[in-house]
Amino acid sequence: MKYSKLLEPLDIGFTQLKNRVIMGSMHTMLEEIPGGNKMAAAFYAERAKGQVGLIVTGGIAPNVEGGVAEGSGKLTNQEEAEHHKIITEAVHKEGGKICLQILHTGRYAYSPKAVAPSPIQAPINMFTPRELTHEDIEQTISDYIRCAKLSKEAGYDGVEVMGSEGYLINQFIVRHTNKRSDQWGGAYANRIQFPIRIVKGIREAVGDDFIIIYRLSMLDLIKDGSSWDEVVILAKEIEKAGATIINTGIGWHEARIPTIGSVVPRGGFAWVTKRLMGEVNIPLVATNRINTPEIAEKILSEGCSDMVSMARPFLADSQFVQKAIDDKADEINTCIACNQACLDHTFTMQRCSCIVNPRACFETELNYLPTISPKKIAVIGGGPAGLAAASICAERGHEVHLYEAQSKLGGQFNMAKVIPGKEDYAETIRYYSKMMEKFGVEVFLNTKIEIKNLEDLGYDEVVIATGVNPRKLEFEGIDHSKVLSYRDVLLNNKEVGEKVAIVGAGGIGFDVAEYLSHADEKPMKTNQYMEEWGVDMDYSNPGATALPNETPSPRKIYLLKRSPGKHGKNLGKTTGWIHRLSLQKKKVEMFSSCEYLKVSDEGFLIRSADNEKLLDVDNIIICAGQESHDPYSTALNISGNVHVIGGAKNAKGLDAKRAIKEAAELAARL
Repeated sequence: MKYSKLLEPLDIGFTQLKNRVIMGSMHTMLEEIPGGNKMAAAFYAERAKGQVGLIVTGGIAPNVEGGVAEGSGKLTNQEEAEHHKIITEAVHKEGGKICLQILHTGRYAYSPKAVAPSPIQAPINMFTPRELTHEDIEQTISDYIRCAKLSKEAGYDGVEVMGSEGYLINQFIVRHTNKRSDQWGGAYANRIQFPIRIVKGIREAVGDDFIIIYRLSMLDLIKDGSSWDEVVILAKEIEKAGATIINTGIGWHEARIPTIGSVVPRGGFAWVTKRLMGEVNIPLVATNRINTPEIAEKILSEGCSDMVSMARPFLADSQFVQKAIDDKADEINTCIACNQACLDHTFTMQRCSCIVNPRACFETELNYLPTISPKKIAVIGGGPAGLAAASICAERGHEVHLYEAQSKLGGQFNMAKVIPGKEDYAETIRYYSKMMEKFGVEVFLNTKIEIKNLEDLGYDEVVIATGVNPRKLEFEGIDHSKVLSYRDVLLNNKEVGEKVAIVGAGGIGFDVAEYLSHADEKPMKTNQYMEEWGVDMDYSNPGATALPNETPSPRKIYLLKRSPGKHGKNLGKTTGWIHRLSLQKKKVEMFSSCEYLKVSDEGFLIRSADNEKLLDVDNIIICAGQESHDPYSTALNISGNVHVIGGAKNAKGLDAKRAIKEAAELAARL
């Protein structure tokens, strides 16, 4: 068997897991939607059918104060437990196992009801928490135990106690947030009584035949976090308290070190789980940026852990494990760690989904059913929208011809994949190329099909997915040889000088700045990444933080924008800070409120904050947005239907999330 370690069963005493894969917890927001448990049942059941060894739900609060926000999912009484049975029954029907994650957010609760061991406001929250009294703490422990008992009654196979990522339990454990002087604070032995009491109490309440996963923060990545010796002490105490499995938690949400973004090397945090191997006798789980069977197999084969946890990869492809079993890894729709439709949605209180798989969390609404009336369909454009439309139409049984003017498929993703930290975008192109082959799409590259030919070929439907062109600006010297477009740089590999001005500070401007500020474009190795972002792999400091080893850009780069205010304010909710901080580390100079006056042999004359500046630059790169490119729809005269999607339809605020979603919804209807 190709993935023998990954697919090996795991005996945990009272039961057996079919393989070493945990589908990690994700807050999908399904729990907050009216009737959402039915949607959640379909979501989890599809993953169970895909042969994942063990599923963990999104975080469910043990009491009102513990919810992510007011109205968030909780499990506090028998009536709420009844609503969960539809989920557990659906998973068990597909032969799967599922645990409910008990999550108390503590000072991270976006609510005036937030509580914590000490009244210290989190830097990522506007609410200051109320300090828990001794009686409150005892009641909260009881609430955890009650939640676990109700989980068992609801049919869950176990629970995961969320003790990491800076949530309530983690807040008790470290001096950073626990300033108490009573029996719950001070010495480490006191600070860890809270999680020990919770796990021990749950085990006593649910008996021996119930899975208890404890999510242990192995790297806090904050000042005054746990030391390595303390992590080991807690792991051993949690084992003694009755845990079945210990899962790895990496970094607090307020830590300024990326832990799951696309910039993180694949499997980049497995080293810390490996460090704990042998210290306890229960299975350990490695996590974070494990998105292919190959990476998972490598982690297990190298003895880093007993299991691997993958969360977002199961949004991207519910059949991840089944495809590994069938030795069809090239058919896996790989998670590219963009966060655009998952975490960005969660943190803005929207239903979670996936940029490369719009069906995720929409399984009851968006399905690609076999057609009863096959059609002949032309798709014009081989970017993300065109590829999604073509592959889904063909999967449903239509005859599909795809026309692409360039020499390769991928469109805008061919530019994204060359950006340092976005190399995984190439996986989406690989996936769709494989789907073209699997479902028999006839692909015509280097083909700018003429309107007359389209009209003569007798298509029933024509899908226009021709994307965008760079938006053109007008100022003196715009035609100077120094001026390039982002497409010239990222797609056509035109030479760029040592001093550069980038016009436009949206997503593309940031990408170009990232691309040009790296001397080495290859993906970073784990140790290089940890050094650059300030992670102490020797764990000599509590929290494992270190001074970042910042490497300035080999180029002098100016990032310019017309609008006032800070750069990157419209970037992703959960990744924008990474892009801003990365460019700060590279010493990229940023100007806002810019007026572009003139390009000349001497440089680029701009006005910013009422001051004229002559920037001595070799090149000016225009990243000022896009314009729709659709030379077909208004001129076509065919008997069938013409559909325009993605950037060809609307370039304003264009992103692949919208383009692929539009394509999927159209293809499901045709």
